[in-house]
Amino acid sequence: MAVEISSKIVSYSVKKAVEEPPLPDENPLTLRIPSRPEGTLEAVSEKISYVGAEGRKKVYLLVSFMPVEGVLGGKRVVIERPVEFFFPSGQLSSEHQWITATMRSLSLAARGGYVTQAVADLRKVAWDKGLVRCGMNRWGKPMFHDSEVAAIAWSIQQILYRRGFLDQDGNQVPVEELVARYAQRQASGHPWHPPTAEEIEQAERKAQHADHAQGDGPTVVGHCPECRGELIMMDGCPTCYAGCGWSKCG
Repeated sequence: MAVEISSKIVSYSVKKAVEEPPLPDENPLTLRIPSRPEGTLEAVSEKISYVGAEGRKKVYLLVSFMPVEGVLGGKRVVIERPVEFFFPSGQLSSEHQWITATMRSLSLAARGGYVTQAVADLRKVAWDKGLVRCGMNRWGKPMFHDSEVAAIAWSIQQILYRRGFLDQDGNQVPVEELVARYAQRQASGHPWHPPTAEEIEQAERKAQHADHAQGDGPTVVGHCPECRGELIMMDGCPTCYAGCGWSKCG
């Protein structure tokens, strides 16, 4: 409808658009998921092999993942989180009710946003039947655990590491990195993969050479007989600088 202006215009102003208030931050890493959603979820099924007091055993474990939305810095972001752990019955001689209870507790921890701490606590479980050998460390040496529970918990950490949710030592990857990894996956169509041993070695050598170029790095006195990393003098003893723990003095 047209409006006729009969009086003289003495001034005017432009009405500004009403800006929407920024969204409150909602960390997708700690956001509570009430229950497992209906329908199909992406999952990883893995065979775990270990050797203990009762000989070699092989068990199967399934971990389900789903995208979780949150808000960081006023922007909506998406990450991938584990939400369900499943351990099929009849695989161990232990009572299945306790195994089922542990998997349900892990699933609750995953949906509650604290699965990293829950799995780390399981790695501390010990028993009186001796050490359990399961997996290899980053230097190709066998890993020994205090119990079957601890061995399976370590295996779970490795599943989450290969999925990009944890780092190689079982620590939580920062949420910003999780956002970047999921965005890269959506853009490329390929999931994130951990760096290979060669890529890690090249990165370490590059960092060491940069330190040496600046004159701040330690003096190299040889190469480690265990992992072929560089040896430096620590407390008067040649020690592996790569971190495998080898020392000439024991």
